[in-house]
Amino acid sequence: MAVTSAATALALMNYTAPMLDLPALTQAFGTPASAQAWLLNGTPLGLAVVLLVAGSLADDHGRRRVFLLGTLGLGLTTALGGLAGSTLTFTLARIAQGAASAAVLAASLGLIAHAHPGGAARIRATGVWGAFVSAGIALGPLLAGALGSLAGWRWTYEVLAAGTLLVAAFGTRALAESRAPRTGRPDVAGALTLGLALGALLTALTLGRDGWLRPSVGVLLLAAVALTAAFVLVERRGPAPMIDLALFRRPAFRAATAGALFTGLAVIGFFSVLPALLQRGTGMAPLTTAWLFLLWSGTAFVVALQVRRLAGRIPAPYQLALGFVLSTAGVLTLFGAVEDVAWPRLLLGLLVAGVGSGLLNAALPRLAVDSVPPERAAMGSGANNTARYIGSSAGVALALALATAGPDTALVASAALGLAGAAVTLVAARG
Repeated sequence: MAVTSAATALALMNYTAPMLDLPALTQAFGTPASAQAWLLNGTPLGLAVVLLVAGSLADDHGRRRVFLLGTLGLGLTTALGGLAGSTLTFTLARIAQGAASAAVLAASLGLIAHAHPGGAARIRATGVWGAFVSAGIALGPLLAGALGSLAGWRWTYEVLAAGTLLVAAFGTRALAESRAPRTGRPDVAGALTLGLALGALLTALTLGRDGWLRPSVGVLLLAAVALTAAFVLVERRGPAPMIDLALFRRPAFRAATAGALFTGLAVIGFFSVLPALLQRGTGMAPLTTAWLFLLWSGTAFVVALQVRRLAGRIPAPYQLALGFVLSTAGVLTLFGAVEDVAWPRLLLGLLVAGVGSGLLNAALPRLAVDSVPPERAAMGSGANNTARYIGSSAGVALALALATAGPDTALVASAALGLAGAAVTLVAARG
């Protein structure tokens, strides 16, 4: 638990650090407004493309092996990101960090599920893992704000790199191997078609901010549809597919996937750009926005740790729906409070949204591994996190595009998506 939770927190710290650094990164690289989404979307692109592949590899070839390769890769690529000198090189480093983080997230939850086969122990373990997702989200901007003010933004990534490599060293001694190998060759065709499909989709979503009617965006969207269809055909016919499509017949698996997708769209997408909105719209200091962000994500951390007490009373899909409703209530409380800095409503909205986010972060990992066969735990984790980071990439692009008309426009979109997430999750769970 200590090693996997620490690595998960560091992966999410790396994910969220640019949320606070965005103005400094834009200035350092001379990034035009049309390309700023890439500074945030690099890591989710790598995550979404590789997560399902990483989960399948972890189950078949060793969860410990994939986890350690991921932590080592994350440490090295994060260090390279701190040395980047342009928007392109930083974005490429962030994509590589996302790919390494995918191995960490998919394999770590697979290791936890193997160590805690079921019952109260698994509820507690997945709750702790979900809490450290919230902890990483909270601490990334805080570390970026502190080090950015003292020594510059580059130090944030070098410190994160050192911490990740240290966890990798501990992991070589602390973790036991587990796997559930299947007959058949690795699903190379599935990995290739899925990676290209997600890459085309997320690139289109990022470029769409500059105009959805541009030919390049249309071509990429059509390519994503065609490649997704090819992926489905490959998975239906392959002897050892990356994801068993029959899992979508399970209401719990559908609810987990829908919940993860809308968590990315409604929650992660908006809160990824909130620090930058506060800095640009009000001139708020970066460290002040980091403390506000900590109120939201720190509340989510505390709530996720305590949610195990509700697990026996509230089924996971209903817990997800409640999380979406509370997150939406918090977002609506922020309406009109971001530009004018209405402190009482700003603090209350972040607190309520944090409670909702904590419920989501605790329920999603539990439902992800409970909704698949025990030997496919890392596959379930990979599928769930793939949906989450596809949603977050689309949510970031949408929030940045709508924020040009004012923060309240992005707030309304986040609230509408949150309510849709609650409804879709419940419908999926009921079949």
